[in-house]
Amino acid sequence: MRCEVPTRVMWDPALIGYDFGRGHPLAPIRVDLTMRLAREFGVLDRANVTVAAAPPADTATLGMLHEAAYLEAVRRAGEDPRRVDLLRGLGTGDNPTFAGMYEASALVAGQTVAAAEAVWRGEVAHAVNIAGGLHHAMADTASGFCVFNDVALGIARLLELGAERIAYVDVDVHHGDGVQALFWDDPRVLTISLHESGRTLFPGTGFPEEIGGAGAEGSAVNVALPAGTGDAGWLRAFHAIVPPLVRAHAPDVLVTQHGADTHVDDPLANLTLTVDGQRTAYAALHALAHEVPGGRWLATGGGGYALVDVVPRAWTHLLAELTGEPIDPTNDTAPGWQAHVRGLGASPPTRMTDGADGSYEPWKGPLAGDRVDADVQATRDAVFARHGLDPAV
Repeated sequence: MRCEVPTRVMWDPALIGYDFGRGHPLAPIRVDLTMRLAREFGVLDRANVTVAAAPPADTATLGMLHEAAYLEAVRRAGEDPRRVDLLRGLGTGDNPTFAGMYEASALVAGQTVAAAEAVWRGEVAHAVNIAGGLHHAMADTASGFCVFNDVALGIARLLELGAERIAYVDVDVHHGDGVQALFWDDPRVLTISLHESGRTLFPGTGFPEEIGGAGAEGSAVNVALPAGTGDAGWLRAFHAIVPPLVRAHAPDVLVTQHGADTHVDDPLANLTLTVDGQRTAYAALHALAHEVPGGRWLATGGGGYALVDVVPRAWTHLLAELTGEPIDPTNDTAPGWQAHVRGLGASPPTRMTDGADGSYEPWKGPLAGDRVDADVQATRDAVFARHGLDPAV
């Protein structure tokens, strides 16, 4: 899909300061390498693209969703990293404390909130913060490498500015539990998460029967896929669930989270997608953004722990899709980028493809014995009728 509309890429080199330290899986090099690769492809120099930085989210903005006592606990932890607060998830193996934790987390949140504002005010049609997508953070707890829930704060800001309906689609391998929890009782926000089943992966939630709170039943949608699901099954599930529900919800803005940890080479999860399957999903979400909310699209990054081989390629495809002209997957990765990676002591991937084609068989109802189809049907049975849709069609 080629669609060159005004697009804002939120970027500040200081974003790599969101860093839990040596050996932690969420290494900021993945974001740095993405921006370097996108620049070498000329993605950030396109005429319709602006690259901008926003200030850190202030206390009032963070307080839209996070409790004051939690904000203070994060601030104290950043001032003295020896301080832990296990009840609030600070100082755990997943979320070690580090100097400047509050400021670094607020900077990530500030980019996503500013991106949301730019989309709502019509300054751009699309906006993206690849350093964002910290979807596990709760109102009063850090979780799963996430301190402040920037993507939920972006949604909250859109609602504050006047959006009446938001659709949030999360394609990270992990359940988007924080965003779901923060809008559990709000029928204005449709949260859809496609993820590896909580039976085999953190955070252990995200089952079809989780459909939203009282008065918001059907606003939470979960597709819990079996370990081993690859491109064809994942894309069939995506198209069987996401487009019909987004169309039925008729959002004012589409908000998406793009964790790259669905990839077969990701060390922390068990789905088996390729970069080609991932970029196919990005194109489908782009088309949906233009079909339903008139092009208003706020995107973020997310997880992804194959730091060199996968994340930079996947998110460069995402940035190229957002900014209007996808990169031909048969291209080699840029020579200058390859040299930079070698200088870091790593072996760079040499092509923008994994050699797959992103093909799949469209949903035609569950096939006997097919685990993916059974999971798709369970989700459709749980929520489709609440949106006026037939779960059998």
